[in-house]
Amino acid sequence: MKNHWNERYSTPGFAYGTEPNDFLTSVAHRLPLGPVLSLAEGEGRNAVYLAKLGFDVTAVDQSEVGLEKALEFACDQDVSIKTVQADLRDYVIQPNSWSAIISIFCHLPESIRVSLHSSVATGLRSGGMFVLEAYTPEQCGRGTGGPPTPDLMMSLSGLHKELAGLEFLHGCELKREVVEGRYHTGVGSVVQILASRTR
Repeated sequence: MKNHWNERYSTPGFAYGTEPNDFLTSVAHRLPLGPVLSLAEGEGRNAVYLAKLGFDVTAVDQSEVGLEKALEFACDQDVSIKTVQADLRDYVIQPNSWSAIISIFCHLPESIRVSLHSSVATGLRSGGMFVLEAYTPEQCGRGTGGPPTPDLMMSLSGLHKELAGLEFLHGCELKREVVEGRYHTGVGSVVQILASRTR
């Protein structure tokens, strides 16, 4: 998969645009200031947006090509972000380390995702927030973005199980117009959550 993403991010321009995710911008004011971890960040659009708001952002992605573009984008926007090139199946989220963790269209096999989400729940500091938007299985066949198979997608009920220990402040499945570069354009079936670690 690393080669797939390196190839996608090697094309001119930004595969998913330079504007931040709409759901993220709608909840960013609720995030506590401090260190933020952005999972599968790609070319940097969400990390740069958060850095502009004053957050200390670390962007993780398996694609070094995407992260190089993220650093260039941050420089162009006069902000600083940290990057870590890593496969999320191996990346260690240290406990009690993050004020917020961001997962925007980070689609992984269930065998990896369940373990990752368990680490997300313990990786947040008390009061820390987790922001997620992902495609649901209803997205299959739409042709407007997302992975090719439903096993890589997420549901609200599944996320409640995978993120046990977090309090869901917002959680819904909906259809919405997604306009994010060449690969996310059109009506999408998505799940959105904002969850908090309360202890």
